[in-house]
Amino acid sequence: MNSKLQRGARIVAEKWLEVTKGERVFIVTSEEHVNEVALIEQYAKEAGAFVEVMTFEKRQGQVGHYFDEQEAVFDTYDVILGATTHSLVTTKAVKRAIERGSRFLSLPLSTNDDSSLLEYDFLLMDPEESKRMADQLFLRLKGGKEILVTTAAGTRLTFSMEGREAQLFTGATKQGNGYSSSSFEIFIPVVENKTYGTGIVDGSLGYIGVPNEPVRIDLKDGRVCEIEQNEAGRKLSDYMAGFKDDGIYVAGEFGIGLNIFSHCAGNSYIEDESAYGTFHIGFGRNIAFGGQQEAKGHFDLVFRKPDIYIDGVLIMSEGEILWEDQFEKVI
Repeated sequence: MNSKLQRGARIVAEKWLEVTKGERVFIVTSEEHVNEVALIEQYAKEAGAFVEVMTFEKRQGQVGHYFDEQEAVFDTYDVILGATTHSLVTTKAVKRAIERGSRFLSLPLSTNDDSSLLEYDFLLMDPEESKRMADQLFLRLKGGKEILVTTAAGTRLTFSMEGREAQLFTGATKQGNGYSSSSFEIFIPVVENKTYGTGIVDGSLGYIGVPNEPVRIDLKDGRVCEIEQNEAGRKLSDYMAGFKDDGIYVAGEFGIGLNIFSHCAGNSYIEDESAYGTFHIGFGRNIAFGGQQEAKGHFDLVFRKPDIYIDGVLIMSEGEILWEDQFEKVI
């Protein structure tokens, strides 16, 4: 048995889901990931949980629509694991489950190499360390109104977070008040019609992977209005058009990666957006995050080494967190 695979499955069951005796656990997966899920199931059962698995056929691809139409599907379970190829974190069923007091972990298992996500070293990140890092940023994010992001590559974007709350994912569901993702990040459901500027995507194109060259995207009134038509830009354009939903062009989330074990290498989008030293924009649905945008999906673009300002105060410089005694540089 692959020891790294076992290690990852144990982390998910014991450290992230924190399954306990007598809990009812529901795992959603797809055919290509049944072996990985079987290991997670094993460790959950060893903890004394009752486990049920729902498996979708591989050909069904993104299955989030099912969990929008079947909002009550998780009602009888204490713990839910979304271990499909694509994320379920923004679906209506997940939103309902959290509101009813269940714990949910998003663990999208899609990878672009030949290994399992459960083998990746980014699972070794300590949730408490991520929280400590996040707490420094929350000092300035609380009550913030405007985010400005610039990068040496040419990004200059403004987002409105007025009236919106910054939140945290660290893998651990109990630490996240029952709601978490395997992406270690601060995330903010930004105001949907108030993102402006130019972004140079030099990190990752989400499920597409690392671009072979940076891609310029322009945003106005919260929406993508132009994508540079180089090779990577054409791939991005085609991918977004494939959703057949105008809502996918809306910037609904601003995120900051907090995982020092993550690499933005394009092998896993969930690892890419977790990488410390990056920020990402989530496009499409943000309802489950506390936003107002509906769409047929959600995906992220990742950018490297940002300078991040909150209401004019620099909180991150070239991807490095500025700690409390450094919050003095004002533009």
